[in-house]
Amino acid sequence: MAEPTAAGRDAEAVSRFVEHFAAQMVEAGMPRMASRVFGALLASDTGALTSVELGEQLQISPAAVSGAVRYLAQVHMVSREREPGSRRERYRVHSDQWYEALTNREAIMKRWEDALREGVASLGADTPAGARIAETLAFFEFMEGEVEAMMERWRAHRAETFGGN
Repeated sequence: MAEPTAAGRDAEAVSRFVEHFAAQMVEAGMPRMASRVFGALLASDTGALTSVELGEQLQISPAAVSGAVRYLAQVHMVSREREPGSRRERYRVHSDQWYEALTNREAIMKRWEDALREGVASLGADTPAGARIAETLAFFEFMEGEVEAMMERWRAHRAETFGGN
């Protein structure tokens, strides 16, 4: 029988969840180690773990943890915080990590839109390539509006379902 975790959970079952969830994120294009670290943080009751805890749980090196956390912080999926009275950092996943990740993607989409506008102007909207790029631009502009509306609906739903702001 598997050894229970501190919260009385089956450690093997938790590990299977983390690895399965990470595999789904890898399929979506996220780096493997970052996916595993994110899954471990998501599955922890506190939502925060130290580098040592992550390394032990995932059986990975401190360098692997560091690289994964750096990536996750860059895409706004985790934050770093100091443990009170210590120089150790804890890495935390927040309940709003999905908003942060989407907001970051929205900034990228705006940059793509700017580049696409330049492409339409350079190639000419009346050329086949320019028309194709104009349609791609229209798609991103449409998606931007849809994401904004969807996030408004999510915030209202979240407040109603889970409380808070």
